Amino acid sequence: MRITFVIPNDNLSGGIKVVAIYARALLDRGHEVLVVGNQRPAKRMSRLDRLMLRFGNIAREPAPDSHFHASGVALRLLPPARPLRASDIPDADVVIATWWTTAEFVLTLPPSKGSKAYLVQHHEVHPGQPVERVRATLRAPMQKIVVSEWLQGIMAREYGDTAAVLVPNGVDGSQFFAASRWRNAIPTVGYLHHPVPYKGADIAIEAIAIARRKRPDLRSIAFGRGPLANGPADPGLTKFFFRPEQQAIRDIYAACDVWLFASRLEGYGLPLLEAAACGTPLVATPAGAAPELIASGAGILVEGDNPTAMAEGIDEMLSKSPEEWGRMSARCIEIAREHSWSRSESLFEAVLLGLIR
Repeated sequence: MRITFVIPNDNLSGGIKVVAIYARALLDRGHEVLVVGNQRPAKRMSRLDRLMLRFGNIAREPAPDSHFHASGVALRLLPPARPLRASDIPDADVVIATWWTTAEFVLTLPPSKGSKAYLVQHHEVHPGQPVERVRATLRAPMQKIVVSEWLQGIMAREYGDTAAVLVPNGVDGSQFFAASRWRNAIPTVGYLHHPVPYKGADIAIEAIAIARRKRPDLRSIAFGRGPLANGPADPGLTKFFFRPEQQAIRDIYAACDVWLFASRLEGYGLPLLEAAACGTPLVATPAGAAPELIASGAGILVEGDNPTAMAEGIDEMLSKSPEEWGRMSARCIEIAREHSWSRSESLFEAVLLGLIR
C-alpha cells in the first residue's frame, strides 16, 4: 500500500507519538509511507523559515526530539504557517487524517490521493476548539479508527457512526516493563503534570494534599511539562521531572505505588498503559481507556473531577495488604502485555487493507 498520514505538525504529544509508531510499523511491513504536515511552531521564526514560508518549499528534517527523528519514515514538513495544498499530497492508496484540522483538509482531496480514513484519538469538543467544526469532521464520510471503547461509543451515540473501528493503543514492552515487585517502604504516588486544564493536574495535586492529611509520609512524584507551581496544595513537596528523557520515564512509573490518572476528558491516556506495564496500579477517573483497563483489574476507578474521591482511592490502594497490592501489580503487567503495539499495528494495517479492497 501507499499510505499518507497528514499531521497538524510534528509536536511532542502522545497523539503524534502514536502516528509515528504506526508509520514506522507500516514501513517495516513493506508499505510505502509518507507523513505530511507542518513544522511545530517556533518561538521565533528564523530567516530560513521565513524564506521557506514565502516560497512554499519543503522544510528541514525533524528536530532531534521529534517522534519521527531517526525513524526512517519519509517526512514532508512544511513551514509552520504554510497551509497544506493538494499538491503536497502524493497519489496513494490511503490518506489518513489525524486531527480535526487535517480531517477538514483531507475531505477536500481528490480520489487519486487515496481512500480517506480518520484516526480519532480524542473528542476535541473542549474550550479552545471550534466545536461545530470539530463535530462536522466527525460526521464526515470517512472511515473512523478510534483508540478506545469510549470514543467508539461517542461515535455511535453522538454522530450515528456505527462503523468506527476500535484499534486500541499499545505499549512498548521494551521501554516500559517490570518484574514482579513489592510496594515501597515509603508510600509513593505519581502523576503526569500537564498545564492543559482537561488533563486534571489540579485534581491530582489536590488529591495528594488531602491524602497527606491521613498519611503525612506520602511521597509524590510527577513528570511532564512545567513549571510545577508551588502553592497551598503542593508547597514544593512533589519531586518534579521536567520533560525527562524517554528512557527515564520507566523508572518514574516504577518508583510509584499508585499512578494517578485525573483527566477530565481524554481519548485514551497512554500513561495508563505505561504505568501498568511498570507494575504500578492505577487510581483513575472514568476518561479515555481507564474504564476498560480498570475493569480488567488494573486499579480503582473513582468519580471524575473530584479530588476527595481520588484521595480516597489513594488511601484504598495503600491500605491493601502487601499481598493484595502485589497481585494487582502483577495483573497490571499482564494487562499491559495483552496490549502490545504489535497487536495494534496488525489491527490498524487490516483496517487500511480493507479500504482498498
